[in-house]
Amino acid sequence: MNYIKQIIGFSLGVIITLLTIYFFKNFGKDEANTDYYILTNQISKMNKMVVLEQDFSSMQKTKITSKLLGLDVLPSSQKELVIFTKAKAQVSYDLHKMKLEVDSANKKLIIKELPNADIKIFTDAEISSLDDSFFDRFSQDDFKRITANAKKNAEKTVDQAKLRSEGRKQLLQNLNDIFVLAKALKYEVVDDTNTFDLSKL
Repeated sequence: MNYIKQIIGFSLGVIITLLTIYFFKNFGKDEANTDYYILTNQISKMNKMVVLEQDFSSMQKTKITSKLLGLDVLPSSQKELVIFTKAKAQVSYDLHKMKLEVDSANKKLIIKELPNADIKIFTDAEISSLDDSFFDRFSQDDFKRITANAKKNAEKTVDQAKLRSEGRKQLLQNLNDIFVLAKALKYEVVDDTNTFDLSKL
């Protein structure tokens, strides 16, 4: 919800900025300098944005069979533990590290460099059910080991390559307001990183 509010707020800012173009031009300001100021001002307002989040969850069952009291002459026992795991994958881009060049002489907005995706995975594991016996209890070491393995398995369910790809698409949507503003000012958007398909702008 906060992300949607940020996009709406930024879009309103772009609309207000476009309206200021008329004001500046009617007061005899130099058009090239005005356009340059408007673009660079909007770029400077861009903060770090989380562009994509995904949630994953799963149930993992662990069974341990052992000899009662460690003696072969006694029957074996089985204890079972079911863990509910959750993983949240978050992709963010620090747009302060993005390099955009505004070439006012040639009316070009050039994407020189994009920040790398920062992927963070947060995991949590909770014991959903526990079945052991008086003679064969789960130990604290068992709990720590099983929980740690469950968290590692939860991390493996995250397709990071797919996450990066979807993150890039979302990044383009976030930058689209800047590109629309550039087009309105009759600037050509040039992507030196060969990341985006700008033919539809």
